[in-house]
Amino acid sequence: MAQRYRSADGAWRDRLLDQFVRPGDLVFDIGAHVGDCIASLRRLEARVVAVEPQPSLARALRILHGRDRQVVLEQLAVGADRAEAEMYLNLANPSVSSLSRIFISAAQGGQAWQGQRWEGRVKVPVTTLDALIARYGEPRFCKIDVEGYEASVLQGLSCPLAALSFELTTIQRQVALQALEECERLGRYRYNAALGASASLIHAQWLSAEEIGGWIKGLPEAANSGDVYAVRVNT
Repeated sequence: MAQRYRSADGAWRDRLLDQFVRPGDLVFDIGAHVGDCIASLRRLEARVVAVEPQPSLARALRILHGRDRQVVLEQLAVGADRAEAEMYLNLANPSVSSLSRIFISAAQGGQAWQGQRWEGRVKVPVTTLDALIARYGEPRFCKIDVEGYEASVLQGLSCPLAALSFELTTIQRQVALQALEECERLGRYRYNAALGASASLIHAQWLSAEEIGGWIKGLPEAANSGDVYAVRVNT
């Protein structure tokens, strides 16, 4: 059995996710990158479906987690429809590779993103959250971190989830606002947020979509990135 918080490096993430995940819960990790979130979720004894389209990162994930029967690895992207798409690869920093040309254009003008280059291309298969749910079941929590493609991921979902998170960046606030709209399309949610590598939610009280949207609009550019957390309101 996994020991909770046994990793000092990932303890902040463990403490944050522990607010949303219980042992045995099914969790989707959309944009698994190098597997930090998978490791944290396994320390919390969750079952994980991890999705990562980049071939090099998918290989690394298979080495790290391929023998864990509580982890399913899918070499796919997630979007609004099942299709094929071109992914723009940042070869020096693959965790910021993206399916969104608009994200890359915005990053090239962002102060915190200077020196980043997307010089590779790869065609990747795209699935939807609905298709993943049909195959694996409904997750208790879904983490979405896909570099400017978060709203598109939520467009492929037709049922409200109990809880989820999506990345926000100050270079693309409109994507976070669109993701909020998609959450509200699905059901009633309350929202909070964390910035950077922080285990603490910023707001003492959970906020409405309008309130968290106003907070996103008012963030200084130097805040750079964080995650919005959404918890469904039971009606």
